Amino acid sequence: MKLYNSLTRKKEEFVPLNKDKVTIYVCGPTVYNYIHIGNARPLIVFDALRRFLKTKGYKVDYLVNFTDIDDKMIEKANEEGKTVKEIADKFIQEYTIDANNLQILEGETIHPRATENIEEIIEFIKELEQKGFAYNVNGDVYFDISKWHNYGKLSNKNIEELQSGARIGVNTEKRNPVDFALWKSKKEGEPFWKSPWGEGRPGWHIECSVMARKYLGDTIDIHAGGHDLEFPHHENEIAQSESLTGKPFANYWLHNAMINVEDIKMSKSKLNFFTVRGISKEYDLEIVRYFILSSHYRSPINFSREILEQSKNGLDRLYNGKNKLKDLLDTADKDNINIDNKVKGKIDEFKVEFEKSMEDDLNTSDALSKIFELIKYTNTNLNSDVSYGTLKYSYDVLIQLSDILGLLYKENEILDEEITLLIEKRLEARKNKDYDLADKIRDDLKEKGIILEDTKRGTKWKREM
Repeated sequence: MKLYNSLTRKKEEFVPLNKDKVTIYVCGPTVYNYIHIGNARPLIVFDALRRFLKTKGYKVDYLVNFTDIDDKMIEKANEEGKTVKEIADKFIQEYTIDANNLQILEGETIHPRATENIEEIIEFIKELEQKGFAYNVNGDVYFDISKWHNYGKLSNKNIEELQSGARIGVNTEKRNPVDFALWKSKKEGEPFWKSPWGEGRPGWHIECSVMARKYLGDTIDIHAGGHDLEFPHHENEIAQSESLTGKPFANYWLHNAMINVEDIKMSKSKLNFFTVRGISKEYDLEIVRYFILSSHYRSPINFSREILEQSKNGLDRLYNGKNKLKDLLDTADKDNINIDNKVKGKIDEFKVEFEKSMEDDLNTSDALSKIFELIKYTNTNLNSDVSYGTLKYSYDVLIQLSDILGLLYKENEILDEEITLLIEKRLEARKNKDYDLADKIRDDLKEKGIILEDTKRGTKWKREM
C-alpha cells in the first residue's frame, strides 16, 4: 500500500512499525459545538483507512482526541452560563450521535480528553523545560523554536520568514515572535490547574503530543487530519515531541483537503456553515459518507444541495443493485451450492481492482467505481437461473467491499401492519382495475417513505433514502 506522506511530499510504501499492528492518531474536534461538514471529512476518510487496514489483517489502535479546554470552550461556557466541562460533556455526547450515524467505528476508537491528561501534560512540559526547549515567563511557558533546528520541515515554512511576518503585535515576553504556548497562566473566570509555573491551563498543541505518546507510543505510524492543521498545529506537535523523545513523532502524515460550500470557503461569517446534525434533518448521513468518499481525500471538494442530491441518487443505485441481488439469493435453491467459475473470476477481478484502488493512496473514489461495476455486472448477468452458490459468492463480495467503505449497511425493514395492509389493498385494487385507488395508495406510501416497484415477480418495495 502506498500513502502520500505530507512530510516528504510523495507517495511512499506503507511499512508499519509493527508487522501486526498500526497506530493512527487523527486530530479530533474542539467540543464547543456540533461537528460541521468539514469535521466530517477526516472522520470518514480515515475511518475508511482503518477499515481497510483491518481487512489486511492489522490490529489498528485508532485515536481521535477531544479538545475540551481552549478559548472557544471558555467563550461558549460564558455565553451559556455553564462550566466548560458541561459544554464538553454535552457536545461529546452530540459528537457520538453524529459519528455513529456517519458509520464511524466509535466502539473501536480511543477518545481521550485534554483535561483528563493534565498531569501528563505538565510532566511533558517539565521535561521540555529541563532539556532547554521551553521557558517560563511569569507563569506562561513557551516552546523556543530557535532551539529546534528542524522547525518547518512538515509545512516547508522558513523560520526567518515566519519571524519577520510575526513582528507586528508580537508578545514582547517571548524570546522569538513565533514561539508558541505550552502552558497559559490563569486569567479571571477561566478553569485552571496547579502547576510548577503557577495556576493555569495547557496550550492547544501540547495535548496531541502528550496523548499520542501516552496511548500510542513515542513514534506512531500515521498522524492524520485536515490540511488546515498542517501549520502551525502539526508543525508544533513535531517540534515538541521530537525535541523531547529524540525520535520521529509520526512516520506518515496524511492530510485531507478542504470542503468549500458552493465554491466558497465555509465560514460562519459567510453564513455557509453546515453542521452534520443540521444536514441529518434533511438527508440520511449515509449520503454524506458516500459524498465524502466519492472524491479522493487530497482533492478539494464542493458541498451543495445539488451535489448531495447526486450522491443520494448514486447511493440509491447501489442499494437497488444490492437489493436485486439479495432478492435473487433469497429465492434461489439453497441446495445448489455450486459456484460458476466464470462469474467468480469476474467478481474476483472487481475485488482485486477495488483493493488496488485503496492501496493507491486510499483512492476511495476509484474503489467506489469498482462497486458500481460489480453491481452493473450482477444486474446484467445474474438471474433466477444462476445457482445459489454463485449468487451468495457475488453478494458476499459486494457486502465485503461496501463494508470497507462503510456503505450499504441497511437492510429492508419489516413493514408495519398499516403499510402491509395498504400494499395488500393496492394489489386488490389493481386486480379490480381500480387504478385511481391503486395510484392513491402508491402516493400515500411514498409520503411514508416507501417506494413501490411493480415487477414480473410481484411488487417490490424499498425505503426512500
